[in-house]
Amino acid sequence: MSHQQLSLLLLLLLLFFISPTSTLDFLFNSFTPKDLTLIGDCRVDSSIIRLTNDSNQFSIGRAFYPTPISIINSSFSTSFVFSILPEIASSPGFGLAFVLSNSTSPPGAISGQYFGLFTNATVPSVAPLLAVEFDTGQNPEFNDPDGNHVGIDLNNIESAVTQAAGYYNSSNSFVKVEMRNGQNVRVWIEFDGPQFEINVTVAPVNIPRPSIPLISFKNPVIANYVSDSMFVGFSASKVTWVEAQRVLAWSLSDTGAARDINTTGLPVFAPKTASSSSLSTGAIAGIFIGCVLFMAICALGLYWFWWRTNVDSEEEEQIEEWELEYWPHRFAYDELSQATKGFSKDEILGSGGFGKVYKGVLSNNTEIAVKCVAHDSKQGLREFMAEISSMGRLQHKNLVQMRGWCRKGNELLLAYDYMPNGSLNRWIFDKPKQLLQWEDRRKVIVDVAEGLNYLHYGWDQMVLHRDIKSSNILLDNEMRGRLGDFGLAKLYEHGQAPNTTRVVGTLGYLAPELAVITSPTAASDVYSFGVVVLEVTCGRRPIETWLEEDEPMLIDSVRELYAEGKLIEAADGKLVDYKVEDIEMVLKLGLACCHPDPQHRPSMKEVVAVLIGEEVSAAPASLLSDLGRGETSGREEALPLNPV
Repeated sequence: MSHQQLSLLLLLLLLFFISPTSTLDFLFNSFTPKDLTLIGDCRVDSSIIRLTNDSNQFSIGRAFYPTPISIINSSFSTSFVFSILPEIASSPGFGLAFVLSNSTSPPGAISGQYFGLFTNATVPSVAPLLAVEFDTGQNPEFNDPDGNHVGIDLNNIESAVTQAAGYYNSSNSFVKVEMRNGQNVRVWIEFDGPQFEINVTVAPVNIPRPSIPLISFKNPVIANYVSDSMFVGFSASKVTWVEAQRVLAWSLSDTGAARDINTTGLPVFAPKTASSSSLSTGAIAGIFIGCVLFMAICALGLYWFWWRTNVDSEEEEQIEEWELEYWPHRFAYDELSQATKGFSKDEILGSGGFGKVYKGVLSNNTEIAVKCVAHDSKQGLREFMAEISSMGRLQHKNLVQMRGWCRKGNELLLAYDYMPNGSLNRWIFDKPKQLLQWEDRRKVIVDVAEGLNYLHYGWDQMVLHRDIKSSNILLDNEMRGRLGDFGLAKLYEHGQAPNTTRVVGTLGYLAPELAVITSPTAASDVYSFGVVVLEVTCGRRPIETWLEEDEPMLIDSVRELYAEGKLIEAADGKLVDYKVEDIEMVLKLGLACCHPDPQHRPSMKEVVAVLIGEEVSAAPASLLSDLGRGETSGREEALPLNPV
């Protein structure tokens, strides 16, 4: 053998031994913590994967195989068994998802109905991310068909394809599979990379694998949501509603069919039921003693019933049938009473025309704010409940999240997240110990803009807040702004004309057109937001009663300074560290939102684009070209939307 041939042979042998192999084939009929990469609240409990923590209100858990799998131009087959069991059958959670991701911690992922994978319905997640969801909750804003379905998610919480959970039997008849009663459900997934195809089959563990897949999705667009190397595993999340999401067994192979799982020895989880016992000699004696005590017990029971009926007038009413359809969680009155120390005066956070707001601490140490809202009729209460139910599904990082409700008579008790730093106005106007400086004020303005943009455009219905003001903007423990107090909010279909005839809101924040046309619009919300922008930047309230009659109010004062070319003089004199051009841009944006003509105000989409520095079209800027005309000494140049 020549020297050259020998060198070539050695090179081939070296490449053979050091080349990584893409073969992946495993079978777990039970799990240990060393088998997987566990993220967040995920844990191995008695050889079973538990994805979320029941005691944590906001819980996210993920379990991934430690080695990534080659996806592009490759195929794999996997099978697993899962069990989903809500603590309360009428209040299920959101299920779980099988995941392909190039990261074990997708950025921006939130809990609740987002499986701990996605941000929200209006913001796509960071690609590549592909999930097969086994969803046990119906979210109309995601176009969910029902509360028991399977879907394929391509980088977005809204599924590309969905199908009610079930399988096709030997007669090709569809049989429903209930995924949220704790039964063990087996899944088969085949991923064909070269053909851009995903097949998903679902059946109870005691049913042989059906021959027809539940979902067969073939589309070249799949290539946009996978990368050459991706982690494979499971993810789930929860908020208030406790739901045990378990993975009991898992097999996967990228060289052929996944190995079969032995399902005979897997544990079975079922709702808690009372157990029965047989009678013994002691039990018979107990029956005799019980008969002797029966009359005494009846007498005590009658006395208790009389006392509760006639003395304790604050007893919680029985749940009526119509209440069961509403979402979110229904608290017991006693639970909220205990949380607020009997609605103690010492726990009052504030009060208004609706009633009082109390601070509360639940038994799991979760802090909440409890708002009491009275209604004058049960019919009006029921209509209000329908809106509260819908708005309870709104979930955005810049909205104060509703946690649940309780009805007592014609009074509603609404439970929200507790915001430890109170309302925005207290950090600007009420002589705070630490004045909120410009950088933090600007962050809050951006937060409120994004929250209001979500209300206007981020859901299947437009939500008009109708009472945007600095006292309704709350600050969380990181001093980030959250828009709260939906007591006056209304839901409208996109494009629907509002039909209310009653002007609501707060003087100083109301758009001028509401004095003539009482129906609110998105533009009237924008006006109120503009007032908040000006008062936060200028450190002045919209209406100041101590001013002389000839002194201009906040909006007029800023307009005059803009017309005179002295806009920066409108800024709060107590601010010490800021860029002049940044404050001027925000002031101009506030004036644009407060334009007298609602058609000339920017939309919240355009407002957010300006504040975060995105490029916007010239059209919105042209709407502002007459901002100063007739009211600011004739200054007529356009206000640029894009910050310089």
